[in-house]
Amino acid sequence: MTTLTNLLVIAAVLVLVVRRQMRVQRLDSERRFWILPLILGALALRDPQIIDHQHAVLSGGLLAAGLVAVLAMGSVWGWTVRLWRAADGSVMLKGTKATVAAWIGMLAIRLGLYGIGGALHVHQSGSSLMLGMAVLLLVRSLVVNWRARALEPTPPTALLH
Repeated sequence: MTTLTNLLVIAAVLVLVVRRQMRVQRLDSERRFWILPLILGALALRDPQIIDHQHAVLSGGLLAAGLVAVLAMGSVWGWTVRLWRAADGSVMLKGTKATVAAWIGMLAIRLGLYGIGGALHVHQSGSSLMLGMAVLLLVRSLVVNWRARALEPTPPTALLH
């Protein structure tokens, strides 16, 4: 895929994910939350330009730094989401102001890494951003699902009212 196509896919996923995160929604723990990250990751890894072969070490280092950053930010994002049990026992979630701050922080880190790569004349493929998005979404979903399992179950009497 071209860099423009990759960026459009990333932008569309970002808009979709952020909009959904800021609304109250039911957590479907049975949902296959790993499908979108798997698709994004597969698309990204198909790109032979994901590493700049003229600057392989620097390019690989920037890719690794970006992936470490999204691992951390995915965890932070997963912890900023508010979780609670509804009266029917289902788990509800909603993003908070801290969620927005986590997104802003992630964007700042990604822009910083992109700036470093540009200053070092390393070509950076949009596929590296797509791979980062895949890792970010997967880690966030893992954290949220793990936190949801730790929530206290709704007492049976609460369900009767």
